[in-house]
Amino acid sequence: MPVIAAVETAHRDGILTATCLMVSGAAAEDAVARAKRLPGLAVGLHVVTVCGRPTLPPDEVPALVDEAGNFDDDLVRAGFRYFFQPAARRQLAREIRAQFTAFAATGLPLDHVNAHTHKHVLPTVFGMILRIGREFGLKAVRVPWEPPAPDRRPTLGQVFVGWWIALLRRRAVRAGLRVNDRLYGLGASGRMDRDAWLPMLRDLPDGVSEIVCHTATERWDGI
Repeated sequence: MPVIAAVETAHRDGILTATCLMVSGAAAEDAVARAKRLPGLAVGLHVVTVCGRPTLPPDEVPALVDEAGNFDDDLVRAGFRYFFQPAARRQLAREIRAQFTAFAATGLPLDHVNAHTHKHVLPTVFGMILRIGREFGLKAVRVPWEPPAPDRRPTLGQVFVGWWIALLRRRAVRAGLRVNDRLYGLGASGRMDRDAWLPMLRDLPDGVSEIVCHTATERWDGI
């Protein structure tokens, strides 16, 4: 798997210090085996609620999946379903618990939690992660906020997103979780080359910053 191989190489030979695991992913077993050979690599749980497959059998979460057993690829539609449909919320809670349980079964220490496509910014999903995660030793969560470019005036949409993310941050801190101060790489997703990396590293402010990069040793279907 190009992504998993790249994570291992970047940790051994570069500066990558943390990664996350999709427990329902096809290559999860290989990823766990490699992580256990890299004790210095922090591994978190990448909760999947859209654009993927559930950990539970699809017939146990019919309100969450389509006929092929896949989560919805439409992020907005999935968000409305999780908020407004009681059956979907109950099944989502069971699925999130199953993902935490599957991660615990790997024996890897739980470093942090984030969610596929940052779906934990939704209050419904985030509330479940907080409540269920406490039972599994949840200590840290990613806050997906990337500061706007200093030479550009933020749009109304960016102002709203910043306000929304600030609420998520306060909720996480009140729950006693560690959070990052800022995150970089979202705007350069898919083109994290030298020209993107160097300015980020040069201008990092004080505090805890996370740089997100989807590594791969070669092109694959996910890129």
